[in-house]
Amino acid sequence: MRIDRRIVFAGLRNAVFGGRLTQGQVEGVEAVLTRFSARGWADPRWLAYMLATAHHETGGTMQAVRETFAATDEDAVARLERAWRAGKLPTVSTPYWRRDEHGHSYYGRGLVQITHRENYQKMSRVTGLDLVGQPDLALRLDVAATILVVGMTEGLFSGARLSDHFSGAKADWTGARKIVNGRDRAAKIAVTARTFDAAIRAGLMV
Repeated sequence: MRIDRRIVFAGLRNAVFGGRLTQGQVEGVEAVLTRFSARGWADPRWLAYMLATAHHETGGTMQAVRETFAATDEDAVARLERAWRAGKLPTVSTPYWRRDEHGHSYYGRGLVQITHRENYQKMSRVTGLDLVGQPDLALRLDVAATILVVGMTEGLFSGARLSDHFSGAKADWTGARKIVNGRDRAAKIAVTARTFDAAIRAGLMV
């Protein structure tokens, strides 16, 4: 199965991106399309939901970002520490952003943000790169796309995977948020995912 990317981007331009696509948005979508295609085409709904997840997690930029959208390591760590001390992170029991003995911080990075050292270890095995020693590698777009596609396909984030929610006639657009983060913004992401799905289907070439 192939896809006409020109048709897909034409559909996304107005439906998702407000009439204008930046170069960064194009590159981000392309990175996910390329990684997904390299694994061998599966259900187009999987691709749509991955793209919608990246859209949400990156604030619509489709670029790998730092948690809190900080510009630097130092700023990300400081913002998270302030929020935690102010009681704004009630679900966090361990301040995972604090630097280890090597000076590394394992706050969220990527198209879908990975946190905690053990998850950087897991994604090191997925990517073949030392994300533990160099966590900022997760900000490289090709690496972030691999983490997104493999993680959501194989259930590496929460144990839930795309095939649990999209298979045959089953299409659980809202419940699929469990793949990454419970039900946080589940309804909103579901709407975006359906929009991505329509554009992808328009561009499918059998």
